[in-house]
Amino acid sequence: MRPSHDMSPLAVDCDGIRIAADMSGAGPAVLLLHGYPETRAMWRDVVDSLATTHTVVTADLRGYGDSAKPRGERYSKREMARDQVVLMRELGFERFAVVGHDRGGRVAHRMALDHPDAVVALAVLDIVPTLHMFEHVDLAMATSYFHWFFLAREDGLPEALITAAPQAWLRSRFTGRSLAGEGLMPDAYPEYERCFDVDTVHASCADYRAAASIDLDHDRADRLASRSISAPLLALWGTASYVGRNFDVVDAWRPYSGNVSGAGITADHYLAEEAPEATAAALAEFLGSAEVSW
Repeated sequence: MRPSHDMSPLAVDCDGIRIAADMSGAGPAVLLLHGYPETRAMWRDVVDSLATTHTVVTADLRGYGDSAKPRGERYSKREMARDQVVLMRELGFERFAVVGHDRGGRVAHRMALDHPDAVVALAVLDIVPTLHMFEHVDLAMATSYFHWFFLAREDGLPEALITAAPQAWLRSRFTGRSLAGEGLMPDAYPEYERCFDVDTVHASCADYRAAASIDLDHDRADRLASRSISAPLLALWGTASYVGRNFDVVDAWRPYSGNVSGAGITADHYLAEEAPEATAAALAEFLGSAEVSW
């Protein structure tokens, strides 16, 4: 299903990094950020609902979709968050809400910390903080999230193995992590296949390497300095997902935010595609609440 609101495709130069995005609707601005291994197309069934009351921007992260995919290690969440803040500023939005799923949630988390004057509200989908995840590694986590450790290897093995069978790897990311595998998204899966090219493989490995290195350094520095998220935070999770089954999600976010609420959605990991109506309703209620000061 494609959004019925007119979507304006954009390609914006964000300090030398091209970021691809779509924009629709009118009203206060909301930025939607996708996860791995997807693109901004993951929000296709959520956009219409939010665009009735908001300007909705869906963007591809650096390294994904139709955005630039620079080689090298320039994939800290700090850099990836800065891209998106510049994007929104170029579009005329100095203040906005940000919603992120999976990797996009980690970028959104960093954005709320580094750019508190820009981020009026933060919603994260099916994640707990990166530092919390790494500090609570057990057999269940290592099994369900083995790709975190595999993709973070620095010896080139992940790139070599994935590029040998890219579509098999891509399909594996949905099989067992959603209630219907890639069959959940017949209209979007071809787009994910198109965008999962060799440059995306290299970029996404750099993304995960950053998560296991420089991103942890930044997170630990924040904790040492007692820096926390000032914007109201909504955490949504899939009741059938690893995160939903293994964490008290709201409790995990409390050390990182003084104003956190949350709810489980009947879904696995891919909330916006498995349960778009429930996800959109929860986001709309949060964005329209008195907690959010536009």
